[in-house]
Amino acid sequence: MKQILCRLFEHQYLGREEARQILQNIAEGRYNDSQVASLITVFLMRSISVEELTGFREALLDMRVPVDLSGYKVIDIVGTGGDGKNTFNISTAACFTVAGAGYYVVKHGNYGATSVSGASNVMEQHGVKFTSDVNKLYHSIDACRIAYLHAPLFNPALKAVAPIRKSLAVRSFFNVLGPLVNPVIPAYQLLGVYSLPLLRLYSYTYQESATRFGVVHSLDGYDEISLTADFKVSMPEMEKLYTPEMLGFPRCTEAELEGGDTPEAAAKIFDSVLNNTATPGQINCVVANAAFAIQVICPEKKIEACIAEARESLESGKALATFKKFIELNS
Repeated sequence: MKQILCRLFEHQYLGREEARQILQNIAEGRYNDSQVASLITVFLMRSISVEELTGFREALLDMRVPVDLSGYKVIDIVGTGGDGKNTFNISTAACFTVAGAGYYVVKHGNYGATSVSGASNVMEQHGVKFTSDVNKLYHSIDACRIAYLHAPLFNPALKAVAPIRKSLAVRSFFNVLGPLVNPVIPAYQLLGVYSLPLLRLYSYTYQESATRFGVVHSLDGYDEISLTADFKVSMPEMEKLYTPEMLGFPRCTEAELEGGDTPEAAAKIFDSVLNNTATPGQINCVVANAAFAIQVICPEKKIEACIAEARESLESGKALATFKKFIELNS
């Protein structure tokens, strides 16, 4: 590792196979915490290359606990995190909104590393018991159209680095990797990223996979469609810049999207969204992300129709009913 770090400190890049081997070594505990922290720090100082990202991803997928849910064509809605905005659980709320609209969802998530509340935090706040039992996951998706995969249960490398990521409390290349290593390998994915270079990187990476994708980025730095600024959407057939007003949304404030100081506070906002009692900005933000997820699944639908589907899921109580059933099955 010393030689690898010296090369990286001199602004050299890793090859694909080299990156793959390094991540396997991390999972096997061959490096100490300081060495892993130093490796993470390198990728704070420069961008990750396509070859490095591909090698890291291949290692994680090779080591994953496989989950065969091939009977369903599922979508995952996820953000990289690391945007420093400490939002409430927007993508998780969008997942239940999409499931409430009648689509199948497998959410792959973790505890917050750079924010107060990650997807796993909000799940635990509601009594969810994480599992890697495929039969239980199948039952969940069959009964309420959504299953949740707590990332450390499905990949030893993610579990090995979790304490280091938490202690550093800054974004790392694991933020970049997380969305690419859902062990189900979903048919569809909506991914939010915190920078335009990452939007390009993911778009190139996805084009080599079978996953139909949408990558979104708000130009003021959010790793989701925040409606606080203009935002860019990249899909296989198009890349487009939107303003909130183009889609009939008023702009919301950054304060409306904050998740608070504790997981309990973030969970309270999450609940208010699914109960359709949140602020208009909070609800619109979730509706916008859910709508583009629906368009990833159904590219023939105009975005206005997708927005209407997402809003109806929340306003009719279907999203809330889906969440309640999910809690009943997974607690």
